[in-house]
Amino acid sequence: MGSGPLVLIVGVCASGKSTLAQGLRAHGYATRSFSQEHSGSARVWRHRKPALLVLLHCQFETIQSRRSIAWGRRAYVQQLVNLQDARQSADIVIQTDGLTPAQLIAAVVPFVDKLREPIV
Repeated sequence: MGSGPLVLIVGVCASGKSTLAQGLRAHGYATRSFSQEHSGSARVWRHRKPALLVLLHCQFETIQSRRSIAWGRRAYVQQLVNLQDARQSADIVIQTDGLTPAQLIAAVVPFVDKLREPIV
């Protein structure tokens, strides 16, 4: 899982949560992706007590281009509702439409590195 403070990643389906988590773990960071968007509780992510909360977002059309889905725009809108608390509390919000996995990981690494820096 990596070491250091926990980085928790939430976001709509196919926004890049697993990709980012795997990429950060490969760099040695303690990272978990969490399917908050399917939760019945909008605040369930808080139980993980992350040091850094990253929220990923992409448009419905991007989801359709990334993955074959059996649900429609209404379910997407419900995911956005379920993620409102996490969005308001997120340390980082990243729009992933058009980002490559490498670009996504590179955008987050500097924030995670700051968690590891000693406080002077």
